[in-house]
Amino acid sequence: MAQLSINSDHGEWGLSTDAGERARLLQSPCVDTAPKSEWEPPPGGPGRGTTSTLGAVFIVVNACLGAGLLNFPAAFSTAGGVAAGIALQMGMLIFIISGLVILAYCSQASNERTYQEVVWAVCGKLTGVLCEVTIAIYTFGTCIAFLIIIGDQQDKIIAVMAKEPEGASGSPWYTDRKFTISLTAFLFILPLSIPREIGFQKYASFLSVVGTWYVTAIIIIKYIWPDKEMTPGDILTRPASWMAVFNAMPTICFGFQCHVSSVPVFNSMQRPEVKTWGGVVTAAMVIALAVYMGTGICGFLTFGAAVDPDVLLSYPSEDMAVAVARAFIILSVLTSYPILHFCGRAVVEGLWLRYQGMPVEEDVGRERRRRVLQTLVWFLLTLLLALFIPDIGKVISVIGGLAACFIFVFPGLCLIQAKLSEMEEVKPASWWVLVSYGVLLVTLGAFIFGQTTANAIFVDLLA
Repeated sequence: MAQLSINSDHGEWGLSTDAGERARLLQSPCVDTAPKSEWEPPPGGPGRGTTSTLGAVFIVVNACLGAGLLNFPAAFSTAGGVAAGIALQMGMLIFIISGLVILAYCSQASNERTYQEVVWAVCGKLTGVLCEVTIAIYTFGTCIAFLIIIGDQQDKIIAVMAKEPEGASGSPWYTDRKFTISLTAFLFILPLSIPREIGFQKYASFLSVVGTWYVTAIIIIKYIWPDKEMTPGDILTRPASWMAVFNAMPTICFGFQCHVSSVPVFNSMQRPEVKTWGGVVTAAMVIALAVYMGTGICGFLTFGAAVDPDVLLSYPSEDMAVAVARAFIILSVLTSYPILHFCGRAVVEGLWLRYQGMPVEEDVGRERRRRVLQTLVWFLLTLLLALFIPDIGKVISVIGGLAACFIFVFPGLCLIQAKLSEMEEVKPASWWVLVSYGVLLVTLGAFIFGQTTANAIFVDLLA
């Protein structure tokens, strides 16, 4: 592959060398603030990765699947039925896979090992900073969604334990949703979020995978053998409008967003080659597609247009199999929130250190105070917003628009910039095609982001 003449100088901002603020976490957006060594080992040398091709497939699937699964039946309803939902996912999957391949290509060409470093090196400082800010906002919004999910599942579980309908008037104060979310957050999430290192979270991905597959299995089983008290609403067969189809895109983007995590996975492979990586991400996305489609189709056909944005809320509280699924989701979210917070905090810390131009090692005490302050502010803001924004659908719509930036906009910009840098070296026949495709990716991502932002600002205000 030709070496690209791309913008890779960001020394004036400096990179934090704090080993504690470094995470190659593959379940969520992550940052790596450690600088690369001046000496890069040659391919196949001592620095070669250890992840096999099959292992890489599993890791990408793990990074892709998550709590966004709960919103897919509602996405099928929004899109206008099974046919529209399948067509939308299949169409978007082409762009999703191509974005992952583009990131690998640019990572190899720029010799960078994390998502934001690739964007910084290929597109320059301004776009790199914008990318890091987007990661911080995305992780912040996802933390809010996680707290809402905890409240949703706890409402159902408490209703069974208290033997009364959730939200019933006259319920004891300790069953109030705001109290239960706050208590769970302070007892479990905050203590897990403060530490400087999060190596103890290495089993969180296992819980997430088990919970995701169990939820999918339960939704499919409940569709095949439905309970008598469950009656579906209207089963839509066509979208109400083209805009209705587009409104389902943020959920799909949120579900399939694993691009930020994909760059470290690519560089950890035994054979980090773009062609091999193309097969890895294709296989991983097909597996994820099967899970999301199974959940979306069966959940939608079970409840029709009456499906809740969180599909588990549509099932009766007394169903023990579904109650186990709710418990799995709560455990998964409890361990995933600190990981998302860690990644967002690392980005904020890196931006602050670059702005100040100082390494964290100069004052450990000051780093500790910043970390605790950042954690408390992050935690309290996400908790307050989760308490007063009970609709998970609205939150996922907004962060799904941000996910579109990671899937379409930044990979598209990287492709355009990478191909433009080749102009003086080589001009293959496909040059204009690739540049045009990059423009298409940026345009599509900007459209999804703009639409979701407009909906969040104007539609809710008018309502």
